[in-house]
Amino acid sequence: MTRSVDTDYLVVGAGAAGMAFVDALVDHDPTARATLVDRRASVGGHWLDSYPFVRLHQASQLYGVASTRLGDGRVQVSGPEEGLHERATGTQVCDYFAHVLADRLLPTGRVEHLGGHEYRDGRLVDLATGRQVDVRVRRHVVDARYLAPAVPALSPPPFAVDDGARVVPSARLPELAAAGGYVVVGSGKTSTDAIVWLLARGVAPDAIWWVRARDPWMFDRAVIQPDPAVFLDMAATLMAAAAAAGSVDDLFLRLEDAGIMLRIDPAVTPTMARAPTLARWELDLLRSVHRVVRRGHLRRVAPGLLTLDDGDVTVPRGAVVVHCAAYGLQRRPDRPVWDDGMTLQPVRAGFPCFGAALLGYVEATRHDRPDGEKNRLCRPTPYWSTPADWALQQARGARSAATFMAEPDVAEWAHTVLLNPARVPPHEAARAEVHAALERLKERSPAGVAGLERLAGLS
Repeated sequence: MTRSVDTDYLVVGAGAAGMAFVDALVDHDPTARATLVDRRASVGGHWLDSYPFVRLHQASQLYGVASTRLGDGRVQVSGPEEGLHERATGTQVCDYFAHVLADRLLPTGRVEHLGGHEYRDGRLVDLATGRQVDVRVRRHVVDARYLAPAVPALSPPPFAVDDGARVVPSARLPELAAAGGYVVVGSGKTSTDAIVWLLARGVAPDAIWWVRARDPWMFDRAVIQPDPAVFLDMAATLMAAAAAAGSVDDLFLRLEDAGIMLRIDPAVTPTMARAPTLARWELDLLRSVHRVVRRGHLRRVAPGLLTLDDGDVTVPRGAVVVHCAAYGLQRRPDRPVWDDGMTLQPVRAGFPCFGAALLGYVEATRHDRPDGEKNRLCRPTPYWSTPADWALQQARGARSAATFMAEPDVAEWAHTVLLNPARVPPHEAARAEVHAALERLKERSPAGVAGLERLAGLS
């Protein structure tokens, strides 16, 4: 007999976005029933496949679901990040999502989780048995995978590998015995994490070759903190820089001077701006690696030889090539959130968990409203790659946030949600430094948003 599922929302993807959406949905619509489905057996999405030494690159409090704080909000009192908020490990993130499912969502009696299942053409398929599950969805099929990241553990290297060459994804690094050198391929967070991990374990900087097709801009982690005085002051400074900048590169240089942006090599103007956060102690370690290969993309690896767009580079024959070159966060075409179902996407610049929770709240409180009204309220701001992309999405995100925060109930909700980096709860609004940062941001935002749009090439 074919099994069937009867639900209001079929949420395809049980990663961070799917979990944040369902959590807010059932919290604010006491009648809603949701079914979470994922190919993986458990919840947590790509975190289940991440490298063992991964950590959140932002404060734990800004990640997860709205109802349940990740971590305890602790400020570190020692170590290289003294004064900054704690950052969860990958294991802690996975345990957190499992806890949210078991102790928060399933006990409502209105949430079902189907791990090890895939959604295909209106039906679910049990990947272990091949059996099909009929599905009746009363409201929406919710795509929570649209912007799911590609991780090295599940993505083959984007270069050819000759016989005898040693190539491993970053997740395999802790399993390896000492090597005759390491070639780290990639320019993003995974590559910087891999290099910091190697150096922290005593690998000499001269034993590392870093293949960087592009140099990245990164946020200084100290300014992306769940303290409204810090975050709003950073935003106000960003807006002032955007209003005054004559070009996108000039904008980033101004942000660097202001202590907001970091780059690894002060002599190179980065062309990549996915902008994860980085701490100053990590920057110091990364700058100790001088064997940087900037010859375009890596095309082939042979024992002792790297073939790149602009020439060959010799390395020790025993060197291990560490594949960190998966695309990561996906850049996909714009599409409305509500359009023949729902497609979860960020609706402000970055902070996807807050965006998914916001969509859950809006759907819960307005599920009977026209899709056009909800799309006007929640405008997607896709991920970015280049500095010009970043400027564009910062502008779009600022305008989107102004729109949804103009709704009194949304604003009241958003100021209670720890996932929102710009939240200002009543007890914080009374702080003099918070009030001053808010006033600076209000004063500078109109010219700043116009400047971002000008720099991004919008009329």
